[in-house]
Parts: sequence; C-alpha cells; structure tokens
Amino acid sequence: MTGHTPTGQLRAVKFSRLSKRALLLGLTATQLATIGIGGLPLVVALYTGTGALYAIPVLIVAVAAALIPVGGRQAVTWVPIAGSWAWRTITGQLHYRARITGRSARPRPAGTLALPGDAASLRQYTDPVTDAVLVHDPHAPTLTAILPVTHPAFVLLDPGEQQRRVTAWGRVLATVSRSGHIAALQVIERTLPGSGASLADWWQTHGIDDGSFAARTYADLIDRAGPTGEQHATSIALSLDMNAAARTIRAAGGGLRGGAAVLRQEVETLTIALRAADLTPGAPYDAGQLAIHLRTAYDPAIGPALERHPTLGRELAAAGPIAVTETWGSLRADGARHCVLWISQWPQAQSYPGLLAPLLLSSGVQRSVALTYRPVRPDVAMRELRRRRTGHLSDATQRARMGQTTDATDQAELSDVLQQEADLAAGHSLLTATGLITISATDVEQLEHDVAAVEQAAIQAGVETRRLWGQQAQAFARSVLPG
Repeated sequence: MTGHTPTGQLRAVKFSRLSKRALLLGLTATQLATIGIGGLPLVVALYTGTGALYAIPVLIVAVAAALIPVGGRQAVTWVPIAGSWAWRTITGQLHYRARITGRSARPRPAGTLALPGDAASLRQYTDPVTDAVLVHDPHAPTLTAILPVTHPAFVLLDPGEQQRRVTAWGRVLATVSRSGHIAALQVIERTLPGSGASLADWWQTHGIDDGSFAARTYADLIDRAGPTGEQHATSIALSLDMNAAARTIRAAGGGLRGGAAVLRQEVETLTIALRAADLTPGAPYDAGQLAIHLRTAYDPAIGPALERHPTLGRELAAAGPIAVTETWGSLRADGARHCVLWISQWPQAQSYPGLLAPLLLSSGVQRSVALTYRPVRPDVAMRELRRRRTGHLSDATQRARMGQTTDATDQAELSDVLQQEADLAAGHSLLTATGLITISATDVEQLEHDVAAVEQAAIQAGVETRRLWGQQAQAFARSVLPG
C-alpha cells in the first residue's frame, strides 16, 4: 500500500502488475525460443549456401507467431492450449457421463469424489476429531478444509470501519502465511437462486403477524419476492501443503491422520484470525455440506429445491454431475451452462477497498467469484524478485545500447519489483492472487448476455477479465476447490 491518510479514512492501495517473465528486450523465453527455431533454417541455409529463399518465410512466420497478439496473448502461447484441446478431443475427454446403468455401473472406490476431469483424482477424508470432511489431492499433494463465513455488508460501513476491517483482513492473510505449511487460501463468494425459505424463516422468527394491513402486505411481499430472490454465500477453503508440512505431519502420526491433525490446528488459527477481523466462521463442512457445495456449483438451479428440503442432496458420493460437456468457450454441466473468466489485471491506478462492489453486487446474474491466495516462501520470493529486477535492468541496458528508451510500463514493473523487495525485507509475506469469475445460466443465449454484463461490471471495477478459451473445465474445477 502506498500513501498516507488520516485516521478514520480509507487508504488507497496500488496493485502490482502481472509479470511478463521477460528474459531479453521484453521477450519471454517462449518468444525467444520460437524466434530461434524459426531462424535456425536460415542459419543452416547460409552455411550450406542453399535453401535461403525457403528459410526466410519460416523465419517470418516464427517472428509473427512470437510477436503478434491473438486474443490478448501472443500466437505462440496458444500452441500448448490448442494442443491440449486437440488431445482431449481425440481421447474423448471433453465429455463426461456418470455410470448409472449397465456393466460399467461399478461402485466408486471408497473415499472417491464423484467429479469429472481434473477433479476425478480428489479423495475425501473424515477428520476423526471434528467429523469435518477434508478433500485430499494425492497429486499436489494437498489436504483442504472448507468453512462457511458470514459477514456484515462491507459497503454499508463507514470509511473508518471499512479501513479497520481491511487491515484486519491483511492480518488474516499474514497469519495464514506465517507457518509455511499452507498451499492456498481461497475465498469463494457465490450468488445462487433463492427459494424464499430464508425470508420466510426470518419473518416467522422476527416478524409480528398480528393480522394488520401492514403485516399482511409484508407477508405477501415475502411470498412474491422469495422465489425470485438471490442468496449470497461465502466460504473459505484452506489447503495444507503436505510436502511443506511433512515433518509436522510425521510428528502428528503421519499419513492423512497426521495431515488432518495439522490442518485442524491451521483451521483453528484461521478461525481466531477471522473472528478478530469481525468475520463469523462456521465449523468446517461435513459430508452433507460439502455435497451441497459441489452440487450447487455444477447445477445452481437445484439450490432452491435443496433449500426447501434440507434432507435431500447430502450424499457426497452422488454429489457430482450426471453429464458434463466442455466446449472451446464454455462448459455444460447437467442443466446449467458455465463460463469462466480470469481476472488478468487488477487496477493500476490508486484504488480503494470495495473496488469489486460493481462485480459482487450486480443482481440478476448467477455468478461465483473465487480469489485464491498462495503464500510464497521468503527465499523463493526473494530469488524470483532478484531475477525479475536483474532482467529489467539488463533490458534497460540493452535498450540504451540500441538507442531505445524504456517505456512507462517497464518502469512501473521495475518499481513494483523494488517495492515488493522492500516489503519482503521488512518482514512482510508475499502472496500471489488469482481471481476466477464463473457465470452460470440455463441456456447459451442467457449465458452470453450474463457474460457481457459481468465484463461490463468488471470494467466499472477497474479490472481486466479474459475468457479462458480452451481451458474451461480446468478453470471451473479450480473455481470450486483450490488446486
């Protein structure tokens, strides 16, 4: 954060730019390799004295692929995405159907979540102490607990209280980073269709139904508005890095049982920090709550029915979707269609807390905003910052030799690196933040309309979003559970 404001006032903050990981003259390793491969035939032709005429077009194509942007990124960066898409198309991985009939309807292995795609490897483990269901990713490897969080409306607070809560949230992130055992902390804010049950319960608990005209009017308003309303749900997922915490896990008994014990301590520490920030965390999800979380993520329209009938939909083994079909720009799961946007750039001007209000408070759109924070080890962070600083200084020297000037963007990126180095030297933690926005609708036309509305809200919030073409299934899985 930069600048200084009097006590009781909001403090403006400035976000760092996304690093391009440039190696030479602003070019990344992929761009340099592409140009080098394209120039190799020309070098061979010059040495052999033949084929130079045919090698020049190859070099031109390579330079164009490395430098010309397509859809917001260089053409060469689309190669691995297109290659992965082609491979998944050939191998039939774009379609998923649950096994419910025939010889293939074998019982799933015990402890396996019924999820498609990258999430198919996830396992469940029940903490023997708290009965919380933890999600185990054996490939990462991580162990994740999810807990619901309730909070007051931030935009309705006075500026002094908003600044206090922002500072307290910073302490929460610092607490998570301190142990070095946490792989990620993900905050998920979801908008789901409401059934009206919560409004009816509130009226029965707090209302005064004395038969008066005002009481009848209020009750009628609740009956009419309930089914068309929305409900907002916030949850926090905490993922334990089992490699980083290996020694502590062995001391706690080893295996998943030891991992659960370590994660339980981390959740308790997080809970204390959240309460100090005036947030109200609940107990970690049990099997039924996790089943509802997964079910409504893939098919939000089922939410009102599950809310009206609390005993239904709580089987974790059957919480996954029945059918999933991935296309180049969207994902269809059961009766819902989803589209995932990536927040590729945060505001570059001075911004105040609450900048995402246009995005989070927009009505009429079913969407989920997932912010994933990943702590970076101090030694790794310092090494990466030094590499980036050296790269910027080397680029500036090379440009000066060639008679070129350093543009404002490069100067701003170098300033961000120097500021991060100073913060790290002062004892602060470095976290990387990734934002994913998932928009859900019942048909393609409505989905495209809602995507356009969310993109417009993102512009009002000052953030840049990009549609994750060819990566919808992977991005959707990461927006539901951190990976």
